[in-house]
Amino acid sequence: MKATILCTTLLLIAGVALAKDSHGYDKGVLLRMDSASCGYAEKGGKSITGELLGTDSQKKNTKELLCQEYVLQTDRVIYRIRPRDEKHPVLLPVGETAEFRIDKDKMKLRLPETDEKEREYTVVSMTPREDSSDLRSSSRNLRP
Repeated sequence: MKATILCTTLLLIAGVALAKDSHGYDKGVLLRMDSASCGYAEKGGKSITGELLGTDSQKKNTKELLCQEYVLQTDRVIYRIRPRDEKHPVLLPVGETAEFRIDKDKMKLRLPETDEKEREYTVVSMTPREDSSDLRSSSRNLRP
């Protein structure tokens, strides 16, 4: 009797642990990488003595910052995504299959052929694929 209860308890714990660890991933293809404007960096020419004496020339160098923006195509949706780690973005291989999942407000993406590390991305836009709606409507017409 005790052995049966112990086995049942162990099976329940193992099932919960497996369900918690396994994440359902969707698959997509990285079509391309673009450079998108993501702000400006200003470097001012102010000096301490110029501030105190009021002779500072207020010269500023402004430089546009570019961020990586990837296009990820799935069966039904085209995502435009940017890495959340702006200081150390990883260059992803274009044309490769990627696995992803949406977790709250971010996309977690991994490349099974290179490494299994999950990286976080921000979804900039989502567009439904036009050809997938054509496929769905034609499959509806074929059903009796």
